[in-house]
Amino acid sequence: MTIKTKFAGLLAGAGALIVLGAGCAANNATVNNASPTAVSKEPIKIGFMAPLTGDLAAVGENIKAAVTIARDEINAAGGVDGRPIDVIFEDEKCDAQAGVSAATKLLNVDKITALIGPACSGVTLAVTPLAEPKKVPLISPASTASTVTDAGDYVFRFVPADTYQGKFGAEYLFNNLNKRKAAILFVNNDYGVGLKDEFVDNFKRLGGTVVTAEGFAQDNYDLSAQLTKIKNSNPDVLYFVSYTEASIPGLVKAKQLGLNMTIFGADPWQDPKIPQGAGVAAEGAMFSVPAVQNLPAEFIAKMKTLTGSDEIMSFAPRGYDILKAYAYVMGKVGADGETVKNELYNLKNYQGIADIYTMDKNGDMANSKYAVKEYKNGAIVEVK
Repeated sequence: MTIKTKFAGLLAGAGALIVLGAGCAANNATVNNASPTAVSKEPIKIGFMAPLTGDLAAVGENIKAAVTIARDEINAAGGVDGRPIDVIFEDEKCDAQAGVSAATKLLNVDKITALIGPACSGVTLAVTPLAEPKKVPLISPASTASTVTDAGDYVFRFVPADTYQGKFGAEYLFNNLNKRKAAILFVNNDYGVGLKDEFVDNFKRLGGTVVTAEGFAQDNYDLSAQLTKIKNSNPDVLYFVSYTEASIPGLVKAKQLGLNMTIFGADPWQDPKIPQGAGVAAEGAMFSVPAVQNLPAEFIAKMKTLTGSDEIMSFAPRGYDILKAYAYVMGKVGADGETVKNELYNLKNYQGIADIYTMDKNGDMANSKYAVKEYKNGAIVEVK
């Protein structure tokens, strides 16, 4: 029995939330019927953790910009029951040790009420034992590893787990692209191993063969040996699970070795630095990414003002949705961490700008939808 399963029974009788829409969340949050007594007007401190430097920095900065927009909108609408939101941004660097240091500061010095992030799965797993005893809920916009499901009672995510992404990738390659012999190249951490395992199980279930699976350390960017083994195994598709810094030289080396086959990645590949850095070697490579609804024009314009770019990665509006959901829930039940956690389990059909969110008994999304994108002429385009 997982920690979350243990607590699920206590929550089963709670009523479901009916949410009119993320755009209304900030306004709804100004009304709090949880207590007839006077409430504090002190800022509600919410932590934020994402990679702002190093591997996946572009992804983290994109999420930060979206959260900044949500914060400003909530505060302009009166905050949460008259209390402004104060978001404290920290750099997790997609590194467990850096994440623990950042979380320790947020929890013990800043005394945060809730946490947005971490983004990287390994960091989320490292931070959860610190947040759980302090009854601080965390919602990740990007931690997709299957192991996060059982990480703790206070852990949620507004992104589908890799249980879905691995299945989607396997089915897309087998059914849509008619691939039968897959090689896998994966970063050897919680995220990479989890996604690789899900893909292998589902590809084999469909009748495909995995001819080889080669892992590499997150800080190893020379993948020559692994790619040579992959070429010699004679696959018809390469499933490449990696972050930005290894993906660029990996794609270049694959091109140099003459791996003339479909290369298919996963959600970290939405970083525009990859097609820009790999150039022609990235041309035609595809990847899966959690699908996002049509975003509001106002949000798109605000993102461009903050980032100076038209690029909005799928995790960014999910970060926006997390802060709006926190504001909604706190406006309904108050800002106590345990109470907020209990109410998050009841979140049903919450309409965000990126997705519609329903939490299951483990704090995971009960729904999932993916899009396929491709590198074309140095840009990222959706495959229709």
